[in-house]
Amino acid sequence: MGSITPCLWFDGQAEQAADLYTSVVRNSQVMSVARAGGNPDDPALTVSFELDGQPFVALNGGPQFTFTEAVSFQIGCADQAEVDHYWAALTADGGEESRCGWLKDRFGLSWQIVPTVLPQLIGGDDADGAQRAVQAMLQMRKLDIAALEAAYRGE
Repeated sequence: MGSITPCLWFDGQAEQAADLYTSVVRNSQVMSVARAGGNPDDPALTVSFELDGQPFVALNGGPQFTFTEAVSFQIGCADQAEVDHYWAALTADGGEESRCGWLKDRFGLSWQIVPTVLPQLIGGDDADGAQRAVQAMLQMRKLDIAALEAAYRGE
């Protein structure tokens, strides 16, 4: 079976987006840039890149299509420092915060910045604690691990 590579449609910003994403996500790199005329000064047509080993293609397809929240990319974060890192980098320069750990980057692509402990807190054995953690999460933009854990414990 072949591999699946997401293709992201941009309006002239494919190279800038790939540069941002590969600078923010660990173990990432731009693999290749295909230019519309073959000359180094020509605009990029496609950019192949990897984010933590996952291949992507960014396509400069034009203004016909834009991103919606119907598709997002989730980044699992081991600790609050990682949550803060991704949140700051992806909301910078025109990105938008949303609720419950969701954001849009400056290109309009949606991301979920999620602590890896979240499933244990909102689906834990303590049903009341899980409900408190969910209620706390619903009040947040960027997720705060300490506050979610405190809510789970009833503090």
